[in-house]
Amino acid sequence: MKMIKVVAAVICDSLQAKTRIFATARGYGEFKGQWEFPGGKIEPGETPQQALMREIREELATEIKVGELIDTVEYDYPGFHLSMDCFWCEVVSGDLILLEAQEARWLTKDELDSVEWLPADIGLVKRIRTQIKRNNLNV
Repeated sequence: MKMIKVVAAVICDSLQAKTRIFATARGYGEFKGQWEFPGGKIEPGETPQQALMREIREELATEIKVGELIDTVEYDYPGFHLSMDCFWCEVVSGDLILLEAQEARWLTKDELDSVEWLPADIGLVKRIRTQIKRNNLNV
């Protein structure tokens, strides 16, 4: 089975507070309209962090700071295996302009289930909810 290696930015309002998470709805392809964390493929010679910064510039015209790795999601779609490194990120400069996605929302922990996530993102959303809950208890 073909393997695709990608990165995803879990953009939060602050790497310290993490009260809201930025999510986008795909604007194209088989999963159009389903929600995900922005990102994309790692190009040859790039680190996951470099790939993520490039992808967010290309998709959202925004500069981000890449924080710690949340998880590496492994998921089998029909026809390919997805390996996705997911990092906490925050906006450094820019206005999150949608260049590829059809819609975007800032979601609180309680709003994470209000959108239809791509299958590979569902487990990640559960982990994010736990980390937001734990983080907010420490604020």
